[in-house]
Amino acid sequence: MKPAAFDFVRAESLQEVLAVLAEAGGDARILAGGQSLMAMLNTRLAKPRVLIDVMRIDEFDRIEVHGGHVMVGAGVRQKALLDWPHLSERIPLVSLALPWTGHVQTRSRGTICGSIAHADPSAEMPLALLTLRGEVHLRSSKARRKVAATDFFTGMMSTARADNEVIEAVSFPINPHRCAFREVARRHGDFAIVSCAAVATDEGVRFAVGGVSDVPAARDWPKLDGSSLDDALNAFAHQLDARDDIHASARYRRDLVRLIGRELISEVLR
Repeated sequence: MKPAAFDFVRAESLQEVLAVLAEAGGDARILAGGQSLMAMLNTRLAKPRVLIDVMRIDEFDRIEVHGGHVMVGAGVRQKALLDWPHLSERIPLVSLALPWTGHVQTRSRGTICGSIAHADPSAEMPLALLTLRGEVHLRSSKARRKVAATDFFTGMMSTARADNEVIEAVSFPINPHRCAFREVARRHGDFAIVSCAAVATDEGVRFAVGGVSDVPAARDWPKLDGSSLDDALNAFAHQLDARDDIHASARYRRDLVRLIGRELISEVLR
């Protein structure tokens, strides 16, 4: 199929993006890497009136460390962050999860913020941002605001971004604690059937799951082991509203949450 007709704006500045968004609102879509959006355009799941290409904006192409956070601009491709020499030191969870994001070819085009904006519940970057308690930096023609990852993902491919806002960057807190990531998919690079992340905290552990509910979900627990850990994982697995689909049954997904969860939590707390 071919996409429905649209106007194309190759923005040269942030101000141009904001002006178009202010005028077009919900009829506009942002094009960054395009690895998800182009497929939606071609199948007409998305039919914007205006498509705004933001990849020529220099200020979006940045990876910077500010006040205990790694700021990743809207134009930073997944491969660029994966190749950043400080990644495994500053945000090791992202360094573990990124190789599972698509394939080499898609990572060379896809952007970190594009994955966050698309908000696929099976995607690795939304899960990592939620696990690390990251934030999304939004900008409109009138204001800037930051939204915590826990509040940004509102449903299946749905977020708290307003129609007149663009994601300027996302920020990942620098985390010195042990972390771990696992994913189960039919093939490496496919959408996850279940993905799990765990990060040790001062109080215990933060454990998060993607691919099961409409949004990734996280829980904070003290240092649990034995039957108390099994009980916590079992309760969490049943709270995730897992459903049967062509890829896996709800029971299989719950079993994976329990199995992988125990492995990851034991790994980060040892």
